[in-house]
Amino acid sequence: MNKSTTKTDKTDFLKRSECPITNSLDIIGDKWTLLIIRDLFIGKKTYSEFQQSPEGIPTNILSDRLKRLQVYGIIDKSPYQERPVRYEYLLTKQGKALGEILTSIKDWGLEFIPGTNTRLVDEYLKKQQQDNEI
Repeated sequence: MNKSTTKTDKTDFLKRSECPITNSLDIIGDKWTLLIIRDLFIGKKTYSEFQQSPEGIPTNILSDRLKRLQVYGIIDKSPYQERPVRYEYLLTKQGKALGEILTSIKDWGLEFIPGTNTRLVDEYLKKQQQDNEI
């Protein structure tokens, strides 16, 4: 297996191969990351809003994934309150490009997984449509 390190402006990334699917999944392919990105697309911005998601992400994992997403340039973190300091998280251009992936996963789930609830999907589509109108 050929391993090479590619220098980016934010991090060193050890690639397991030259395969773009492998390298993409190394960044966004764990159990929680795409759910956080989904939540960003439907308008959630704060740590407490992410905690309210129905999947119940553990706080240590949420904190870790938000840091990773920031390191890889998928989200930006900015303070919205000074005392105590609280942050909001927003998708970058790179993060917004993941919308098509979420749509494909949603379509696959709706077609092949019985009992899939479309409530969050509908929120996502509505938010995406509103963003396109702006």
